[in-house]
Amino acid sequence: MASLSEWRERVAAALDETVTFWERHSHDPEHGGFFSCLSRDGSVYDDTKFVWMQGRQIWVYSRLYRTFPRFRRPELLEAARAGGEFLLRCARLRPGSPRVAFALSRTGTPQRLQRTPYSELFCAMGLDELGRATGDAQYRAAAREWVLAVWGWVRGAPQEWGPCRPPGCPPQQSFGVPMMLLVLALQLLQGAPPEGEGADPQMEELADWAAQHLLLHLQRGDQVVLENVTPEGQELGGSLGRLMNPGHALEGGWLVLQLAGRRGARALGRRAVAALVEQPLRWGWDPEHGGLCAFLDADGLCPTQLEWSMKLWWPHAEAMVALLAAQRFEPRPGLLQQFQRVATFLFDKFRDPEHGEWFGYLSREGNVALTIKGGPYKGCFHMARALLMCEELLGELLERGDSLDPPQ
Repeated sequence: MASLSEWRERVAAALDETVTFWERHSHDPEHGGFFSCLSRDGSVYDDTKFVWMQGRQIWVYSRLYRTFPRFRRPELLEAARAGGEFLLRCARLRPGSPRVAFALSRTGTPQRLQRTPYSELFCAMGLDELGRATGDAQYRAAAREWVLAVWGWVRGAPQEWGPCRPPGCPPQQSFGVPMMLLVLALQLLQGAPPEGEGADPQMEELADWAAQHLLLHLQRGDQVVLENVTPEGQELGGSLGRLMNPGHALEGGWLVLQLAGRRGARALGRRAVAALVEQPLRWGWDPEHGGLCAFLDADGLCPTQLEWSMKLWWPHAEAMVALLAAQRFEPRPGLLQQFQRVATFLFDKFRDPEHGEWFGYLSREGNVALTIKGGPYKGCFHMARALLMCEELLGELLERGDSLDPPQ
């Protein structure tokens, strides 16, 4: 059994390797921004630039530059700035519009639109962190504009290109929208006190709204986390209403723990640990082959998602963060042992020792199903973010004296 200090060293080395891969292969020095469609060896197989991947990579580079001394390299910050300028120049569907494209050509021409708000939110996430790293206020101002636009849309404000659902379609709320708005509220609240001089009451209100709507997805006495519910928090019918996404639940768990820590809300934090960390690991873990299934049905039926039984990289990354965040919040028996189980599976099954970085898609049995290192949905984000957060969390736990050894 590895010690926590050995895991910290392993995580730090993996973070270095991951960032090196994306620095080496994803930059576009001619037009700015980043390629995410990379083959196993890092070669570009499609030069389409996905807007949310731009925002994610900008965030990773900027956060690393700002908070990790070994990543405080001018070239890393300049790559992030080039990505930010590319977004500000090309992402909007028209000048002055808060709506952005989902996909751009290599030179920045909009090619595809999605009516979900994730592209706008990841633009905001990356640009706010870039503004903190550079001290340039224009980036943080653009980020706030995008956050407030999305918050308006989800509460019914009119949006360019119309709503996501046709008229007459029953209203529903997906877990990802309040979760991402909580991500952005916490991002913009960094460094601001909860109240008093320097506070940001508008973002505090958004954090409250997002957390309340996220918790509506905890159903059946907090035994399940449903991916889709009504706006009032009632179950929906059919397979859509029974759908569960372990990765989203775990990601939501560490986010609610961050909010609980900010507010000193012990009851909220305990609920997050029990319902959004421990429960998803119980019903999400595959007892036969190990690893977390991509999707599950709350009634034990077969999900309709074709990839439901696959093992994807990002839920395991989020599980590592959630378990360490839960241990930091309030140590419980078994949390660190579960961290080791998840981390061992991730490092053994997803890491590519030959070319670096991580495979994203495994079969249920744990075999590599797709050899690509990136695409429209995988880029320089989930693994890099998880590794940087785990390195920080493991450092805090070691300083406190936590250990993987069971208590005597």
